[in-house]
Amino acid sequence: MKLNISVDEDTATVTLEGRLDSNSSPELEGALKDVSESPNLILDMANLAYLSSAGLRVLLGAHKQKKAMDGELVIRNANNTIQEIFDLTGFSTIFTIV
Repeated sequence: MKLNISVDEDTATVTLEGRLDSNSSPELEGALKDVSESPNLILDMANLAYLSSAGLRVLLGAHKQKKAMDGELVIRNANNTIQEIFDLTGFSTIFTIV
């Protein structure tokens, strides 16, 4: 998986590319710790091909952290496959998806 991170005033944007699975989820978890000071997080998933339960666990942890900071986690550009995973697991009711 490839990650691209940009940070502005109060928002970190992480662009994900490839597969977010048990092998790559620790990498995302580490990257999210690096931007943990930003209360808002945008995850751009336009080029994410696969999302496993390990990846969902990382996303849920990030969502909880941002909510505790009175911030928000926003999923952006989820393709149909990723959106279906969110819908089937009920995560589409938890996350803000645009």
